[in-house]
Amino acid sequence: MMRRLNKSFVFGATAFLLALWGCGSPNNAPHAVQVQSYFSLADYFANEANRLQQRNTHIVKTVTKNGEDERKKIKISDWKKELALFIDADINKPAWRNSYRVDSTESSVTYTSTDSTLRTKEIHISKSDSDAISHIRIINQVSNALYETDEQLDYYVDSLYRITKTQHVQIIGKSHYSVTGEWL
Repeated sequence: MMRRLNKSFVFGATAFLLALWGCGSPNNAPHAVQVQSYFSLADYFANEANRLQQRNTHIVKTVTKNGEDERKKIKISDWKKELALFIDADINKPAWRNSYRVDSTESSVTYTSTDSTLRTKEIHISKSDSDAISHIRIINQVSNALYETDEQLDYYVDSLYRITKTQHVQIIGKSHYSVTGEWL
């Protein structure tokens, strides 16, 4: 009986110690919490997409290509997809931790790239008197041997969003696109 008790005790103590050891250092944890260096566009626009989805918001959407406009009143069925370019401009990547200069005032924060190879060159966030975000502007640029692209993304809370893109492809030439969504 005593021998069986000792085996149970040893097994239980070993299991307990292994459990404690598994809860050890947070640096070894596979899902350690990552501290964000900059304002999270991904989180902000994911929340906006959910909020707009729940409000069942209708917009007047204008798409322009090289001066030709098409305008329609529509209901957006997937706001995450509609705001994907804004979400994709998030600069909270571990490799970019020190790649942006931060300038702030009482009513705004500006993140400016210090690395010329990064696509997102600038993010400017304006706040209202009540400290709520009122406007976000994102400047993206890509340049290589085949093409150059300049994008400006503007988001005015509960008012409109605008995506303006100028692209110059070596063989095709220059094109200008814009998408504007205005809340009704």
